[in-house]
Amino acid sequence: MARTSLAVVLAAGDATRMKSSKSKVLHTVGNLPLIAHVTRAAAAAGVNKVALVVGREAERVTEAAGAGLGVPVSAVEQTERKGTGHAVLMARDVIAEGFDDVIVLYGDAPLISPDSLAAARDERTKGADVVVLGFRAADPTGYGRLLERDGELVAIREHKDASSDELAVDFCNGGIITFSGEEAVGLLEAIGNDNAKGEYYLTDIVEIARERGLRCVAIEAPEEDMMGCNTRAELAEIEQVWQARARHAAMISGVSMIDPSSVFLSHDTVLENDVTIEPNVWFGPGVRVGPGAVIHAFSHLEGADVGANASIGPFARLRPGTELGEKAKVGNFCEIKKAKVGRGAKVNHLTYIGDAVIGEAANIGAGTITCNYDGENKHLTEIGAGSFIGSNSSLVAPLKIGAGAYVGSGSVVTMDVPDDALAIARARQETKPGRAHRLREKIAAIKALKKQAQS
Repeated sequence: MARTSLAVVLAAGDATRMKSSKSKVLHTVGNLPLIAHVTRAAAAAGVNKVALVVGREAERVTEAAGAGLGVPVSAVEQTERKGTGHAVLMARDVIAEGFDDVIVLYGDAPLISPDSLAAARDERTKGADVVVLGFRAADPTGYGRLLERDGELVAIREHKDASSDELAVDFCNGGIITFSGEEAVGLLEAIGNDNAKGEYYLTDIVEIARERGLRCVAIEAPEEDMMGCNTRAELAEIEQVWQARARHAAMISGVSMIDPSSVFLSHDTVLENDVTIEPNVWFGPGVRVGPGAVIHAFSHLEGADVGANASIGPFARLRPGTELGEKAKVGNFCEIKKAKVGRGAKVNHLTYIGDAVIGEAANIGAGTITCNYDGENKHLTEIGAGSFIGSNSSLVAPLKIGAGAYVGSGSVVTMDVPDDALAIARARQETKPGRAHRLREKIAAIKALKKQAQS
């Protein structure tokens, strides 16, 4: 029978040091709230349920933690701050439901990997009653030390309480603890607050467990997995680590990045094999890029689906609802929003396409805009396959331009254009010889009068 596991995620802390009006765990990394990173890692490691200890903005935090998780989440409120041991005990009723393993996680430590959590659970199957995740620090100053003897963990010593010999230990407490579900409530209730702060420290659970004859061990995980977030500066550091991991995973899967450090990915970015990404590209949420596509420099994509072998940019913006067909092209300084661009269609230069459907192999000339908004409502523009829209055209929606149609440059098109028709919608040019000199004299006279009036 498979072992059951409960993750208790502590997410009741304030954002005092973040200097923020919202809960710390709602700040994002890779465009995903910190708390969601943690709960998703727990779910990926095989937990059966999440007990979320909440405080500030409890409803929003709970919603973010459980969105798309596929694992039930029970929220419990912590109204007083009395230390980590007290916080975990807020989930007493959920713990008492009965689980083989209880894993304590922190909502502001989003880099924890499913592999590290799975390793801790594996130690439980080998007979350990308490498993602490630790890391080796080049500079352990300020961290609690994991003290071992004969292959077992005997204590977690806070830096300020450590002896000189203990301070020489570089194996540091990462804060994440997995322990026996059967022993959980008893161990938590035994934690006291006889310390300078009068708080209940979860780290005391190791010595309590050993006094009861239980086996405690520490296992090593990457230091990055334990990174927590208390300030905006630390949030930025975590973002850098997360982005580096995401870029590396993308490149290993077959994506080429010319300057990886300048590419920003989101948690749900999907990049298929043989995609090439040039420098300074930003992927917002909800982007999929098909095989062989090229995203040129300084492009910004969000909520877009890019077809195979398409070409984007440079300096292109794809907004939510954009769907590009195979071999479609969106060139420099173009913006596409809520539009379908068919296979092989081209939107090359300085163009806005919004609320539109563009057929296969259509060509949209430079400076073309779809006039989709009347001040109250958005309207659809349909452009047929193989049509040609001349440069600097304004297409006033609702509008339908047929297949193979041709729109003359500089046109303002307000009526539907049938298939294979030529539409020219602009005033006839008038040329008046000799009038340029007279016009300049008139302009100069007006300027002189203005200057005289100001003096």
